[in-house]
Amino acid sequence: MTRTAAALRRLAVLTAAALLGTAAAPSAARATADPRAPGEFVALRRVDPTIIQEIRYSTAHNFVGERVDGYRDPMCILTAPAARALRTAQQGLLKRGYSLKVYDCYRPQRAVDHFVRWAEDLGDQDMKAEFYPRVDKTRLFADGYIAEKSGHSRGSTVDLTVVRLPARPTRPYLPGEPLKPCYGPQRERFPDNSLDMGTGFDCFDTLAHTDDPRVRGVQRAHRDLLRNALSAQGFVNLPEEWWHFTYKPELFPDTYFDFPVARRSLTGR
Repeated sequence: MTRTAAALRRLAVLTAAALLGTAAAPSAARATADPRAPGEFVALRRVDPTIIQEIRYSTAHNFVGERVDGYRDPMCILTAPAARALRTAQQGLLKRGYSLKVYDCYRPQRAVDHFVRWAEDLGDQDMKAEFYPRVDKTRLFADGYIAEKSGHSRGSTVDLTVVRLPARPTRPYLPGEPLKPCYGPQRERFPDNSLDMGTGFDCFDTLAHTDDPRVRGVQRAHRDLLRNALSAQGFVNLPEEWWHFTYKPELFPDTYFDFPVARRSLTGR
């Protein structure tokens, strides 16, 4: 083969490879693209902009100690019936001088997977002093604090509290700052403009059980205020967490979604 012919052959091979790569690129892009939310999902802010949102997993102030996988925008996404039911509950609370505040709504499966990886890493105890002071990390799965699936991923579950109006601002968490136990007196816990519910949000402790008999007086009245407002609109409380409610009937009782918490997931709505 002449030198010219060899050069032409190499050029032909390179050209063919480039064409194949170009043709394959769209397929690869499609394969790695994030899923979008089904049409039944909405941004809560579009349904009721008066409900306060403090999406903890989009920040470092949570039991993991960092932004959680899948939380790209600090927003609440829910199935439309759940969002409308929250709006109705909010209307009743506003008349009494209160507002709902959501901490978490729809949660992608990739976030749940992040929780599982964190729980399996027994060396990571950075946030223990606030979120699970009295629980050994080896017990998180057995005691039900962490699981491989979450009802949040089905889209009709929400974590929330009640705030007295006018709402005071809540200062941002500073990574590395000294932590205080989530079950301590309200004045000693991390500041939150929520009513005193007896513990902070995501407190891995039996004191967070909604009907724990140690919770009395004003704290009991505040928990009852939240539960009564939501149960009247079809929400069912998880007894182990005063902040956790699921709207019934669920639109997707057996489906665990994994689209990101992001405005792009709802593009066009």
